[in-house]
Amino acid sequence: MPPRSPHLASVPKPADEKITINLGYVDLGQIDLLVQEGFYANRTDLIRTAIRNQLATHGDAVRQAISRKTLVLGVQHYSAKDLLEVQAAGEMLQVRVLGLATIAHDVTPELALATIESLTVLGALHASPAIKAALRQRIR
Repeated sequence: MPPRSPHLASVPKPADEKITINLGYVDLGQIDLLVQEGFYANRTDLIRTAIRNQLATHGDAVRQAISRKTLVLGVQHYSAKDLLEVQAAGEMLQVRVLGLATIAHDVTPELALATIESLTVLGALHASPAIKAALRQRIR
């Protein structure tokens, strides 16, 4: 894992991201049966457990890909202060995050364009619609 840039602020853990999946009736019935039999507290508990088990099974592959792609694992937050420091240093960021990348509301589209060369997020990007629109050509 690449070192975290010292001038980037940390933020509190964000709320979970919601996803929607489609399941067949038989699969859903089997899930409900396992919940009813007490194996899981509810459908969400079973689905989270199944996902975590799959992620653990493929953990080595994930770690190798993170290293190979030089991704930051977890939450990466960019405030206007952070980006102004990058700009003052005459640098451009190549943001690569596996998890959550957030761009604060105090960042203007102009500042984002002046400091973010590329943006790759595997997970979620939280930014204003104006920032997302400005960076649209740089998001991979």
